[in-house]
Amino acid sequence: MPLLTAVNLSKSFGPVDIFPEMSFSVPHRARIGLVGPNGVGKTTLLRILIGDEEASSGSVHRARDIRIGYLPQEAVLESSRTVWEECLTVFEPLQTMQQELHQFEKALSENPASNELMESYGALQTRFERAGGYEYETRVRITLSGLGFSRVDERRPVTQLSGGQRTRVMLAKLLLSEPDLLLLDEPTNHLDISAVEWLESFFKDWPGGVLIVSHDRYFLDQVTNQTWEMTPALEGYRGNYSAFLAQREERYKRRLEEYEAQQEFIEKEEDYIRRNIAGQNTRQAQGRRKRLERMLDEAKLTPPQTRRSLKLDLRSSGRSGDLVLRTRSLSVGYVDEGRPLFSVDDLVLVRGECAAIIGPNGAGKTTFLKTILEQIPPYSGETILGASLQIGYFAQAHEGLHADWTLMDEIQAMRPKWLPAEIRDYLARFLFTGDDVFKEVNLLSGGERGRLALACLALQGANLLLLDEPTNHLDLPSQEILQAILSQFQGTILLVSHDRYLIDALATQVWEVLPIERKLSVFKGTYSEYRAARQAAAATAAAQPAENKVSLSRKPGAKNGLSKGELQKLLDRIHKLENQIASLEEQSRLIEAQLSDPRVDLAKVQKLGGEYSRVQSELEECVHLWSELSGTLHNE
Repeated sequence: MPLLTAVNLSKSFGPVDIFPEMSFSVPHRARIGLVGPNGVGKTTLLRILIGDEEASSGSVHRARDIRIGYLPQEAVLESSRTVWEECLTVFEPLQTMQQELHQFEKALSENPASNELMESYGALQTRFERAGGYEYETRVRITLSGLGFSRVDERRPVTQLSGGQRTRVMLAKLLLSEPDLLLLDEPTNHLDISAVEWLESFFKDWPGGVLIVSHDRYFLDQVTNQTWEMTPALEGYRGNYSAFLAQREERYKRRLEEYEAQQEFIEKEEDYIRRNIAGQNTRQAQGRRKRLERMLDEAKLTPPQTRRSLKLDLRSSGRSGDLVLRTRSLSVGYVDEGRPLFSVDDLVLVRGECAAIIGPNGAGKTTFLKTILEQIPPYSGETILGASLQIGYFAQAHEGLHADWTLMDEIQAMRPKWLPAEIRDYLARFLFTGDDVFKEVNLLSGGERGRLALACLALQGANLLLLDEPTNHLDLPSQEILQAILSQFQGTILLVSHDRYLIDALATQVWEVLPIERKLSVFKGTYSEYRAARQAAAATAAAQPAENKVSLSRKPGAKNGLSKGELQKLLDRIHKLENQIASLEEQSRLIEAQLSDPRVDLAKVQKLGGEYSRVQSELEECVHLWSELSGTLHNE
């Protein structure tokens, strides 16, 4: 039986139909990507499936005792707990069992000869172990770390978190609770690339089903094996997002051919009927007319719809020099902060290349772009721009737009000689029609502001594009159009983005900001080549002896303000802690192995349980101290 089945489901708001009748089922271990343009009703469909919203018609049937987890785009999480405590609420039954075990241990210490107490303790301990009682805290730590939370973040109250961080806590809780079906609405919105990659890896072994609404095409490629497109009708395709694109194009061509063939047949039949209806072949003409009328009633094909999409044209006003950008001894950051965000090895960008700048949120990628634009002075060193450059800048927050201007005003400022009709025609190419053109910028959605910013960018005639998250808030059809246009652009591109699909299609270099090392690493090659090289380096590092890894990890990348003697003492202490952590982890593994042995007697189980708690507590303290000392080493 499927996890969930929908029959003739539809939704309307008053006279407005959101989506028509649709029927589908979600099987066990489903990996489904739900795609379609903004406003087509994807979020509404998810809310209907979990019962938060009523359908206008049709029904939803859920498997008996199914547990469904739902992540909205912006999770509302109000809690006075810390991040760690909030995630532990998922395991309240295990914590209750753990408290009962401690009570048994205390009772047994007072009455060790009681067989009844020992049997009860043994039975509870077995249940606790089978339910994951000896590993749930490790799972919490791994999940929070994977989603980008540090050990310091774990102790922060939820009330101090941003909206995006609260959404990540909500996602962590959903993953830890292991529901039978996960419904995720834009789960990667608040994740950097490393966290998204961790989530992709997590879903490879996920035992439940997942239905994902996402604009992250690379993520969909890695996770899904089915794609549903809402247009607003629902149409299914086998395979991930890339497979869906190919199948959709093939399906469109086939339907167009079938439609054109039928139209040709109809024209021939109508021509025959006209020529023979009153002549010697009247009877044959009348028979053909009846058959044609029956076909038109029962099997007439409609032309396949072409999708309404933005029409973007990025043409440069002239050719730049071969050298576009050079840096010398550059450090990026703000002088009043006392140290740079990162340093840049001397680099060169030549005409026709695309450099993708990647790195975690807050690492300084936007600051780097503004340094190149000379909006922010370098912390030290210099950037040198080439000759004959016309620069176009797409700002992530769209700072170039004026909040109290209308869309007409924005375009008029760039093309003062254009008539209102020309401006309206131009805005229509970016999907702004009717009264939309008179809206003020502050009333636009994120996607609408993004399209308006692209409309302004296209008028600049730039031959060097600095793009800061250009696909943010764009729906998938618009992302596809933007990618196609940028791939044909004759100039040079500097691209800051978390959109790995776009990066993989465009980048000839990958510049990675490494915040711990405080440097920019340059990889000359595509994103696929960069990722392969990184995986190979990780495999090589994993094969190195542990002591080599330790010595490598301890090398400070810059002066850290410590004397030679202080630095050596700090390194020695970190080294001792690393050895102690390794020893405690080995002890923990040995105890877990003994606890899982059904032949162990109950008295030993009691002793092992207490020892396991002691080792875990000591391990947590050592890891926390190691994290603080390592931070001192890198940040001083």
